[in-house]
Amino acid sequence: MKGADIADLDGRQIRVGLDVGGTKIDAVAISPAGDILGRLRRPTGWGEEAVLSGIIETVRALADEVGFPMDDVRSVGVGIPGLVDAGSGRVLHAVNLGVESLDLAARAQDAMGIPFRVENDVKAAALGAAVLRGVTGSMAYLNLGTGVAAGIVVEGRIWRGATGTAGEVGHISVDPRGRLCGCGQRGCIETFCGGGALARAWGRPGALPVRDIFDAAETGDADAVALKADLIHGAAAAVRVLVLSADVEKVIIGGGITSLGARLEDGIRAALRAEAETSAFMNSLHLDARIELLAAGSPAAAFGAAVIGASVPEKEIMAHG
Repeated sequence: MKGADIADLDGRQIRVGLDVGGTKIDAVAISPAGDILGRLRRPTGWGEEAVLSGIIETVRALADEVGFPMDDVRSVGVGIPGLVDAGSGRVLHAVNLGVESLDLAARAQDAMGIPFRVENDVKAAALGAAVLRGVTGSMAYLNLGTGVAAGIVVEGRIWRGATGTAGEVGHISVDPRGRLCGCGQRGCIETFCGGGALARAWGRPGALPVRDIFDAAETGDADAVALKADLIHGAAAAVRVLVLSADVEKVIIGGGITSLGARLEDGIRAALRAEAETSAFMNSLHLDARIELLAAGSPAAAFGAAVIGASVPEKEIMAHG
């Protein structure tokens, strides 16, 4: 497949997308038709210079892996944590990467001679999920990982709101007497269903604390049962907030916690149904039918970054050609 697809391409037509995470960079190359030509994962560096060089090296390694010359790359899109100025491609306060301030797009373009576009990782994943799932109307992408964040896509475009925070639900407080959140509030949605908060509350060693919580809950461990209930409650609350505030047609759930699969999805659906039983209004919204889980290992974030990169104007392509 790779050879046939690559041979059919002519000139700068390959779009590359990178999802830069705290431990790894997930990279994809896509054709003009939207087919994934190849995928590669490499470790992420720490600090501005290491992150920049890691991105550049990953693009080159992907080209070697898939078998296309760098001259065939039309654009590179990058999804990365932190505050991102999508216009300039500057990244601020990506604390999990050791990045305080990095002019990522400008410096990567100078180094590679290829147009770069940069977007917040969750917003990139939201766009990628919308394209991969064929959502043409409105949807929200709910990322359940170490933290909790969301992005909204309407008719194929990221909806940012007035200041770029549209859809962010992790720091909405749903219990003012709940656990203290890193943002300074108590009982934020993230304190219920964020992997980091759950791991701290669990307090037991293990490579995958949330999975350990679910496994222990099945054996009747009281602490695990309570934390599992918190996770389901928090995720269901996030879905309700997204639908009630933006009336999105679908809420697609991704992030590391979705590796729990049906155990998570079935729990969220059951919670949404149970919490709607006493309200004819909530019942009429059919929230349980609006959710979907991305498959574990989905390339949605890297794919969405490639789509964002593909928005580079033709004149900019020519300038780097």
